[in-house]
Amino acid sequence: MHVQIVSFNLKAMSDVQFRQACDEQFAPAFANVPGLIYKLWLADPDTNTYGGVYAWRDNQAMKDFLNSELFKTVASHPNFSDMTSKDFGILEGPTRVTNGLTTASV
Repeated sequence: MHVQIVSFNLKAMSDVQFRQACDEQFAPAFANVPGLIYKLWLADPDTNTYGGVYAWRDNQAMKDFLNSELFKTVASHPNFSDMTSKDFGILEGPTRVTNGLTTASV
């Protein structure tokens, strides 16, 4: 398993508008991304910080996503600014102890 954390700020888009777009457009677009085990959607309206935590089957699945049209579209979205993307391997032993691998196996 591989984890990616993406964050960004909203520009000329309210929290309510973003949440509606997530429900109607963004989440359905991510529903069938190859190798994506799950995505957690993040929001901190107080600091205007939004993003997601992505759990990938493996590092290659994440790399494939980074080269996809979907990621390019999101990264260039006119209402998202200051986007960052950071990836992490996981520590399998302690993650198993804390039930972090109940959804997928590594």
